[in-house]
Amino acid sequence: MFGDPSSVPPQLRNFARERFPVRTDPVRLGLWPVTEADRDATDAAVVSDLRRTTGRFPRDARLAELIRVLSEGNQRFADLWASGAVAAHREDHETIEHPSVGPVTVDCDKLTDGDSELRIVIMTALPGSADETKLQLAAIAGPRETTNSSRTRR
Repeated sequence: MFGDPSSVPPQLRNFARERFPVRTDPVRLGLWPVTEADRDATDAAVVSDLRRTTGRFPRDARLAELIRVLSEGNQRFADLWASGAVAAHREDHETIEHPSVGPVTVDCDKLTDGDSELRIVIMTALPGSADETKLQLAAIAGPRETTNSSRTRR
């Protein structure tokens, strides 16, 4: 639904880093715009989930560096981090501006394996709706070809 992120440098393939850009991070993971139903709630959920992850992996140097970079480089992240909230980011309601089928509104359920870092995002649309049809068409159409130079920030 978001396109192939393989042209993004591996160190930038991180949802929190994309969500809370530092300086002039030049790329983003998704190739087309996504709008959340409640951006503030999603921001808070991402940060509190990241705080939860630091509790699970307290000695992870890469994770500690990510927190440091985001805290120093993005005031919104720093403010949310300072709140101390701890929770799992489990769901979102988003509209994806898909280039092949147009805007698609989906529910995104985030599943995790409690013992690993793996996250699976399941997107569904209201059964029988135009969004459900668009979601199915987007899966068939696949991503539109694009270049890294056409990526812009959300």
